[in-house]
Amino acid sequence: MSLPTNLPRPFRIQVDDACLEDLRRRLGAARWPDEPPGAGWRFGTDQTWLRSLVAYWAQDFDWRAQEAKLNTFQQFKVERDGVDIHFIHAQGKGPDPMPLLLCHGWPGSFVEFHKLIPRLTDPARFGGDPRDAFTVVAPSLPGYGFSFRPGQRRFGVAEMAQSLAGLMTEVLGYSRFGTQGGDWGAFVTSRLAADHPREVVGLHLNMLALRRDFKAADMASPEEEHYYTELGAWLREETGYQSIMGTRPQTLAYALNDSPVGLASWIGEKFRAWTDCDGAPESAVTRDEMLTNIMIYWVTGAMGSSMWPYYARLHGPWPIEGRVEVPMGYAAFPHEMLRPPRSLAERVYDVRRWTEMPRGGHFAALEQPDALAAEVRAFFRELR
Repeated sequence: MSLPTNLPRPFRIQVDDACLEDLRRRLGAARWPDEPPGAGWRFGTDQTWLRSLVAYWAQDFDWRAQEAKLNTFQQFKVERDGVDIHFIHAQGKGPDPMPLLLCHGWPGSFVEFHKLIPRLTDPARFGGDPRDAFTVVAPSLPGYGFSFRPGQRRFGVAEMAQSLAGLMTEVLGYSRFGTQGGDWGAFVTSRLAADHPREVVGLHLNMLALRRDFKAADMASPEEEHYYTELGAWLREETGYQSIMGTRPQTLAYALNDSPVGLASWIGEKFRAWTDCDGAPESAVTRDEMLTNIMIYWVTGAMGSSMWPYYARLHGPWPIEGRVEVPMGYAAFPHEMLRPPRSLAERVYDVRRWTEMPRGGHFAALEQPDALAAEVRAFFRELR
C-alpha cells in the first residue's frame, strides 16, 4: 500500500434545527396543483400517494433517528480536484478483506448502501464466509449529497471516475480494488475500470452502461431485436426527466431546491417506476428509506449539481470509450429500467458472470440487499 497524500477528515451528519424547521413549514404550506379526473399515475406522480407521503414526512418521519443510523458508519471528507469528497469507509471483518468501491447514481445517494455494506464487510454475521469480506468505500458522487457545496465545479462521468480513482489509490492507498455500481455508478465504475485496468480487480454492475443509439441493423439475434423494441418504447415514454435535466438543469433546479413537495414528487415517481413494487413503492422501499434519500438532496441543496451528469452526457461523447477489459459480473434484476441481452453486453465488457435475479429493480441495494451481496461476493471470490 502506498502512503496517502491527503489525509481524510472525520465527518458526521448534523443538520441544523433551523433547516428542519424550515422544511416542516414548507411542507405545511404546500400549494397543490389539480390533476385530471382519474389520473392516478398515468401522467406522473399520483397526488393521493404524494399527499400521504408528505403528511408522513411532516408528522411522523424522524430525521434525527435516520441521521443517527447513518452516523453509525465511519464517514470522512477529503479534498479532491477542488471538491470535498464525502465517503463511508467501513473496515472488513475477515482474514483478508478486499477493498471495494460502491457507487450510487441518480436519484440515489450513499443511503442506498446502508443495508448492503454490513453484508459485504461482515459476511459471517449474515451466514456467509468471512473470507469473502470487503473493506467498503462508499462515496457520495462529486456534486451529490455531502460531496457538494454551493458554487463548486461540476463533474461528469469521466471527472467522477478520475476523482474516485484518486480517492482509492492516492488518498486511501489501495493499489488494487474492486468496484460495484448501478445507474450513474455503473457508468462511473465502468469508466474507472477502462481507465485504470491495473488497479481495478473486477467490475460488478447491476445496470449496464451501454449505448442507446442502436440501429435495427445492429441487432443480430431475436433477443437483441426484442431489446431494440423495448429500448425504443423506453426512450419515447420514460426519458422526459433526462431531457430537461440534460438541457436545462438550472431551470429545474430553482423549483426542486425550493419545494420539498416538488422534490418528493420528482424523486418519488422514480421509486415507483424503477422498483419491483407492483405499483406500490412502499412494497419495495420503506417510506423512511425513501425520505432519508430525499432528505440528502434537500438538506445539502445538491439537486441542481446532481443533474450535471445528464447535461455532460447529452453535450459530450459517450462516456465509455471502446471495450472495458476488466473482468465484469452482472446481476440482471427483472425490474431494471433497461435489460439488454448478454450478447450486447459482451460487445463492451469481459463478462465473467451473468446472473438472472428472481426479484428486484433499479435500487437493488435497497430492494434486495441479501441477493445483491451474495452476487458481489460470488463474483469477486474468483478474483481474490
